[in-house]
Amino acid sequence: MMNKETATLLEEHFDTAFAAPDGVAKLRELILTLAMQGRLVEQDPNDPPASELLKEIEAEKQRLIKEKKIKKPKLLPLIKLEEVPYKVPQGWEWVRLGNIGIINPRNDVNDSTKAGFVPMPLVSNGYSEKHQFEERLWREIKKGYTHFADGDVGMAKITPCFENAKSCVFSGLPNGVGAGTTELHIFRNTFNSVVPRFLLYHLKNPHFISSAASNMTGSAGQKRIPTPYFTEQLFPLPPLPEQHRIVARIDQLMASCDALEKLHKEREEKRLAVHAAAIRGLLDASDGSAWHFIGQHFSELYTVKENVAELRKAILQLAVMGRLVPQDPNDPPAGELLKEIQAEKQRLIKEKKIKKPKPLPPIAPEEEPYEVPQGWAWVRLGNIGIINPRNDADDLIKAGFVPMPMVPGGYSEKHQFKERPWSEIKKGYTHFADGDVGMAKITPCFENAKSCVFSGLPNGIGAGTTELHIFRNTLNSVVPRFLLYYLKNPHYISKVAPNMTGSAGQKRVPTPYFTEQLFPLPSLPEQDRIVARIDQLMALCDSLEQQIDAASGKQTELLNAVMAQV
Repeated sequence: MMNKETATLLEEHFDTAFAAPDGVAKLRELILTLAMQGRLVEQDPNDPPASELLKEIEAEKQRLIKEKKIKKPKLLPLIKLEEVPYKVPQGWEWVRLGNIGIINPRNDVNDSTKAGFVPMPLVSNGYSEKHQFEERLWREIKKGYTHFADGDVGMAKITPCFENAKSCVFSGLPNGVGAGTTELHIFRNTFNSVVPRFLLYHLKNPHFISSAASNMTGSAGQKRIPTPYFTEQLFPLPPLPEQHRIVARIDQLMASCDALEKLHKEREEKRLAVHAAAIRGLLDASDGSAWHFIGQHFSELYTVKENVAELRKAILQLAVMGRLVPQDPNDPPAGELLKEIQAEKQRLIKEKKIKKPKPLPPIAPEEEPYEVPQGWAWVRLGNIGIINPRNDADDLIKAGFVPMPMVPGGYSEKHQFKERPWSEIKKGYTHFADGDVGMAKITPCFENAKSCVFSGLPNGIGAGTTELHIFRNTLNSVVPRFLLYYLKNPHYISKVAPNMTGSAGQKRVPTPYFTEQLFPLPSLPEQDRIVARIDQLMALCDSLEQQIDAASGKQTELLNAVMAQV
C-alpha cells in the first residue's frame, strides 16, 4: 500500500493545502481517511493480527459474563461483504462496535462519591479532544443522565452537535466517573479492544460523519443517531500496536496542520493590517502616497476578499469627501445649486404642487463630520428633496409592488417588483416613483444596506414595504445614484446605527433623523463625475473578487487532484 510514499506525498503537498481555501481542513480529513484505511503507517509483520485480538475480546467477554460483571449481549448481525466500504490491510478486521465494547453503560458508584458532570457545551467539537466538567455528588447526577468513565469514548448523537464532531475520550473525572447530557453515545472499552483515541479519530472523520448523518432519525432540528445504528457501526480494527503507531502519526500530522493554520492566520492578519494602514492613509492623507503604495503592492494586497471589501468602503468614503475626482473650477458652486433648489421649492409651493415644509434646524459647525472641498456645501436631506412622499395616481393604472426582499442589499442597486393595480397597493404602503431613492429603515435591513434608486416601475410609480424611507428628487438637487452611494457607504451606516430607536430586533431610523440627515452636496456636474468614477472602481473590485474566486478554484482543483493521487 506504499505507506511511506503516501506519508511523503502528504508532507510534500502541505503547501498546496496551505494555499487552497479550506485546504488545511481537507488535509485533516485526508489524514484521518488514510489512517482508517491503514495507509498512514507501515504494517509490521511482527504484530499479532486483529483476528487474535478478537479471540482475546471474546474470551474476556465470556469471563465477565460468567462473573456476572456484564450482561450477555444480544447477538449482532454478521457483517456482509456488501456492507464493507473498502478493503483493509492484511491483519486488520472489520467489526461492529457493539461486539468489541459496551455501548451506553451504567456506572455502579456510591451516592456520596464525587463525580464529573458534563453538559454538551463542555464537550469540544471539531478536532479538539478536550472536555471539561463540573464536580457534583454522584447522587445528584446518577438518574436522568448518560453515564461514562475515564477511558470511555463519547460521541454527540443529536444534530448539529453530531455534524460538528462533538466527541471526546473522557479523562481526569473525579474518582474516574461522570454523567452528563443524554445526547451522547458512549463506547466503553471493557475488553481492551481499541486505543480510545484511535476510535475517537474514526468518529471525528468527516467521511464517517457524512455517511452516518444520512441514517439519523427524527424531525428536523432534532435528528439523532439511533442506538442500534451506533451499536452496529462498522469499524476497521487493526492490531493494538498498529493502533498506537497510527495515533502517534496522526498526532504528528495534526500538529503540522495546527502550525499551518497558525502561519496562515498570521500571514492573513499581516496582509489585512498592511492594507488597513494603506486605507487609513487614503482617508487621512491628501498627497497620493497611499494610492502609490497600493499600486505598488496591488497583487499582494488583493488576494483576499476582506481587503477588496475595505477598498469598496474606502472608495465610497473618498467619494463623499470629494477626494475621488479632481474638482473643476468651471463647475458652478453648490451655493448656486442651493439657490436654484430654493427657487424651485418656492415655485412648487406657489403652484400648490408641494406643501410648504417645516423649517429644519440650521447646521452648526460642530455637526459637520469633516471638511468638504471648496464649492461643496453641507445640507439636510429634507431641505433638498421630499421625504416619504405620496403618489397621486388613478386607481386603475398598473404599478410596481416592492416588498423588502425585492430591495437589494450591499452594493447591488437592482430591485424587482410585482405588477399590481394601484388601487390594491395605494393604502397601507410606502409610495415611491422612478428616480426616488429608497433606504431600509429597520434593522437588520438598514445595516445590510438595502437601498436602491427605483426605476422601470409600471407607469413610473410603485408602493411597497412600510420599512423604507424615500427621498424624492423633486427639486433636481442630486444625481440619485450619488445619494444612493452615500446611503450604502458603510461609514454612513455605522454612524447612523447608534441613532436608531425601538426595541432589539425592531430598531428603526426615525423619520426626523433621516429628514435632518447631513449630506455633502457637490455641484451636479461633479456628482456625475463621481458616480462615473465609483462605477469604474466598483467594476475593478468586481474583477478582483472574480480573480480571487478563480484563483481559489484553481487551488482547490489542485488540492483535489493531489488528494485523488494520494
